[in-house]
Amino acid sequence: MSDLDNKIFAEDKASYVPVFQRYKVVLDHGKGAEVWDVDGKKYLDFLGGIAVNVLGHDDPRLVDAITKQAHKMLHCSNLYYTQPQADAAEKLVKLSGLGKAFFGNSGAEANEGAIKIARKWATAQDPEKVQIITAWMSFHGRTYATLTATGQPHYQEGLGPVPGGFDYVHYNDLEELEKMMSEKTCAVMLETIQGEGGVYTPAPGYLEGVRKLCDKYHALLILDEIQAGIGRSGKFFAYQKYGVKPDIVTLAKGLAGGVPIGAFVVTDEVANAFGPGDHGTTFGGNPLACAAANVILDTIPQPEFLQHVEETGAYFKAGLERLAKKYPALVKDVRGTGLILGMELTIPGTPIVNQALEKGFILNCTVGKVLRFIPPLIVTNEQVDAVLGVLDELLGAAAEK
Repeated sequence: MSDLDNKIFAEDKASYVPVFQRYKVVLDHGKGAEVWDVDGKKYLDFLGGIAVNVLGHDDPRLVDAITKQAHKMLHCSNLYYTQPQADAAEKLVKLSGLGKAFFGNSGAEANEGAIKIARKWATAQDPEKVQIITAWMSFHGRTYATLTATGQPHYQEGLGPVPGGFDYVHYNDLEELEKMMSEKTCAVMLETIQGEGGVYTPAPGYLEGVRKLCDKYHALLILDEIQAGIGRSGKFFAYQKYGVKPDIVTLAKGLAGGVPIGAFVVTDEVANAFGPGDHGTTFGGNPLACAAANVILDTIPQPEFLQHVEETGAYFKAGLERLAKKYPALVKDVRGTGLILGMELTIPGTPIVNQALEKGFILNCTVGKVLRFIPPLIVTNEQVDAVLGVLDELLGAAAEK
């Protein structure tokens, strides 16, 4: 490591709250699906800022839009209108088939807003209609409400008391969900595809069944697409793959290609539950973030772009499945769709990630043993082959131990 690396490591240790388990790499710049550290070493990025850099790094369309908007206006109070925000909201409404959009700054804020508006809508009918049901192994954010919605108790340890009104069921279990629901259920909140929990897709008929149960109990269906949305599944919204339409969908991560933004989109009926003063944000929907979002909203929904995601994702998944057959003692499962894929190992995944990093590949492990692949959506088959090659090498070495 260079003196510059060590200087930055020391500054971070002295000055930054220690909540991240960082890798000993200082990244400096990127182009496409590749990034370079301050020492000039190149890496192939198959994490994409955790599903954020959907157009890769240094995309000229995105850089140009941000630069032009920065010269015009970085920020404007939401007490006034701006063209970038109006355009972005209109595009999201049209793409979703829902009624109104609201912009915040992150996925947690998007989910927080969704929870608030759902409760406001439900309690207007019945003050006791407050139950929100989420799934075990879900992840919805780190604010207090979204932390409680997250069905992984270890995230809540030492932070109690947490807000009430949340219950949990197992993802893909309709029978358990129906037993949990009643006329007091405000909403069912699910990730369309569970990301942090290990890349689990809905079983055939599951989301349709959830939709019917929500209709039966006059509850809202909230789909969290913070990780799986923005084209990652091969459809702009992942729910479009499964024949359902939510009452609320939440987005963030890739929505502005790397500029912080979050959004929830709701039906007109639900939107009418909020009036002036019921919700707000200082920075959410600022012109810079919305200018970036408009590039994403103009680019990713294009049929040829989504076809690329579908085809590249299928090519990648087939390669992972070949590795699973080659190393059956090491690979338990391959799952996912589009460019949100997971390979569940029988051994800890972190050593594989660390070894890949040394070889110039940025990979990710979640829930201990699942290698999660959420690269920029512009990756090529050649880059996929490179990742499959290093996985083959590393799994082969592990098999010999």
